[in-house]
Amino acid sequence: MNTTEKGRLPEKAKVIIIGGGAVGVSSLYHLAKLGWTDCLLLERNELTAGSTWHAAGNCPNFAGSWAIMNIQRYSMALYRGLAEEVDYPMNYHVSGTIRYAHSQERMEEFEHVRAMGDLQGLKMTRMTIEEMKEKYPIGETHDLVGGLWDPEDGDIDPAQLTQALAKGARDLGAKIVRNCPVTGVTQAGEGWIVHTEQGDVACDYVVNAAGYYAARVGKWFEEYGRPPLPMVVMSHQYLLTEPIPEIEEWTKEHGGKLPMVRDPDISYYLRQEKTGLNLGPYERNCVSVWTGPENGGEMPEDFSFQLWQEDLDRIEDYIADAMERVPPLATAGVSSVINGPIPYSPDGLPLIGPMPGVKNAYDANVFTFGIAQGGGAGKVLADWIVKGAPDWDCFDVDPRRFGAYASDPAYCKAKAEEVYGHEYGMHFQHMRWPAGANMLTSPNHETLAAQGAQFAPFGGWERATWFAQEGDDTSWESTQTWKREGPWLKRVAEEVENVKTGTGVLDLSGFSRFDLEGEGAADWLAGMIAGRLPKVGRMTLCYFNGPTGKFATEMSVSRWGEDRFTLITAAVARDHDRDLLTHAMPEGLTLTDRSEDMSCLLVTGPTSRDILAPMTEGDLSASWLSVQETTVCGKPVRLQRVSFAGELGWEIHGARDDMPTIYATLMETEAKPFGMFALDSMRIEKGYRAWGTDLSPGYTLREVGADRFIRKEDRGEDPARCLHVLVLEDIGYDPLPMSPIRAGGEIVGEVTSANFGHRVGKPLAMAMLPRGSEGQTVEVEVFGHKVNATVHADGAMWDAENDRIRA
Repeated sequence: MNTTEKGRLPEKAKVIIIGGGAVGVSSLYHLAKLGWTDCLLLERNELTAGSTWHAAGNCPNFAGSWAIMNIQRYSMALYRGLAEEVDYPMNYHVSGTIRYAHSQERMEEFEHVRAMGDLQGLKMTRMTIEEMKEKYPIGETHDLVGGLWDPEDGDIDPAQLTQALAKGARDLGAKIVRNCPVTGVTQAGEGWIVHTEQGDVACDYVVNAAGYYAARVGKWFEEYGRPPLPMVVMSHQYLLTEPIPEIEEWTKEHGGKLPMVRDPDISYYLRQEKTGLNLGPYERNCVSVWTGPENGGEMPEDFSFQLWQEDLDRIEDYIADAMERVPPLATAGVSSVINGPIPYSPDGLPLIGPMPGVKNAYDANVFTFGIAQGGGAGKVLADWIVKGAPDWDCFDVDPRRFGAYASDPAYCKAKAEEVYGHEYGMHFQHMRWPAGANMLTSPNHETLAAQGAQFAPFGGWERATWFAQEGDDTSWESTQTWKREGPWLKRVAEEVENVKTGTGVLDLSGFSRFDLEGEGAADWLAGMIAGRLPKVGRMTLCYFNGPTGKFATEMSVSRWGEDRFTLITAAVARDHDRDLLTHAMPEGLTLTDRSEDMSCLLVTGPTSRDILAPMTEGDLSASWLSVQETTVCGKPVRLQRVSFAGELGWEIHGARDDMPTIYATLMETEAKPFGMFALDSMRIEKGYRAWGTDLSPGYTLREVGADRFIRKEDRGEDPARCLHVLVLEDIGYDPLPMSPIRAGGEIVGEVTSANFGHRVGKPLAMAMLPRGSEGQTVEVEVFGHKVNATVHADGAMWDAENDRIRA
């Protein structure tokens, strides 16, 4: 790395990382470990000057997200050996953690996370009341139903961790320049010029790891296509007590530290700090900052190594509860209160990966738990840059999971406060979090609501999940269960029956939709996909390989002309798939995003042809997977003969303003509305894959069963495992993705998605298992229950010959 004559800055670096907290330094360290030593980190102050310096340093494995669990698991394993690896001493205490459960639902959540941990080789175990009392004798357990034990949980000194990572990076040849504020960036061809108060540096890739300054740094990239970075800064407090005699006595007798305890149902943790306690609550009446005049105005130019005045009134109730849970806490004085800024995204998860809309620029920011996730985040970020994709399915933290809607300041504020106030909230399958609703809506939204639709967001778009009738319980409380049974179940069964015997109509607003055209479009697109393009007037599924040979995305491709196509993908994949296309697209081709100016209705069921016939000039005798440009109700539409429900049907794609007329006309017939819960039940009966679960970047195309969409000459050897269908014993629960599957006591695979198949009357699941597992009986772990299941080959459990869909 050649240094300029002006001082410490080089003229050029392969990668420049902006921000010297734990995540930024970990990213530098992991790039260097992969051999990219010609990298530079720029920090405006000293390392750890942002959220890192006041972080509590807790290091859990526990996570409801597969990606976050992988990231934290990697971090913990890294930290256990880091001091020796880089020859830098660190205070890292692996004391274990007890999580308290006040309800059966909480224990069921614990059991699912423990089971996911089994898949990742973690050592979490269920605890009895007696075991909790034995490990944490100063805690009250009389009102609990159980607990969860993680022996590998602990805490680390954030400053020492960051300095150890920095030493490791420097020893490998990477460079860190402190007290060097970055002032902006300029795109230069495929690379970047990073401007600083000490001069400019060129680089091939740039990383925004600026912590709670990340939104400000993100603004520099907006002129190059990045939407405003979706984040809000929250005020988070924790307090440290003076020494507590009971803890001093326990430590003297046993050595080490008491385990941490977390009470997620109340929303706080308690951790031994020296011979006192560290109490950290996540309060409902939380405070976001720097979001306007009423919240402290704008972010100051520099808030390095600063805190706010304590505000104990805000967390008084949590302190009182903790004192009842751990009585010795009530006798202790408070030695200090830490009240500092931590960033939150709208879903509480960090942004790690390619910036949406910008080439060769990356996010590694908005870390609510940056110490626990720092090690794994650095690996994921380095893998993105060096390999083109991470080793694990990391879409949960991909910055492109949000659309531009998530950049709305009011939305960000509402969602961040909701997430913070429910940091330990359980994410039940049939519930929705209410904040930030109606950001993107169907042109039929008000009509659907009047019909009783219950909504949930899909990639930001409000879609009907089920239709309630008068007297149905639609309360928040009714959704607080992991069980299948609920007020929705009867209605979903009725909706499926309507589709099975008559015609159902599903408003499918929010498809990510791109029109591709231009001379040579067919040749270019053919080179992008694993299979073959459809003929003119036809459609097919097309799969895209990622750079590491794993699944990148799936799109349905409709061909209107020799070089004219429409590519449709999942709502949540909009930014991801648009970047996949535009970053590789040659000059002369045009890609038009039609996601918001067009909408879609699915009209499906055995009488759907009769329902549609009077409304359209289109040819309804055209075969399955045909596409045509025609009219419905006198409105120009694209009519596609396809149905994710697996029945005779058509997708009607048309202009937003025309859809209310078409929907109203359909509702004047015998057709009835149905929702996404019913669609998911029907699609799994057909063995159709769901984007983001069955279709995961953690799997290869052949593993997800895409053989017929891969050119035969490119398939290679058969994979060791692939998707199968399971028929489960019915215990009233459907397993969540990444529930482990065992045979002979050994883990052999995992569930990718599950639902009750109302047409076949059985609980079904898609599962990744060793190739050739069909015919076996296996055991699926479902919220702590061991459920027998029969393995079937990949395929349809309903209408296996496709007679109904081809009718």
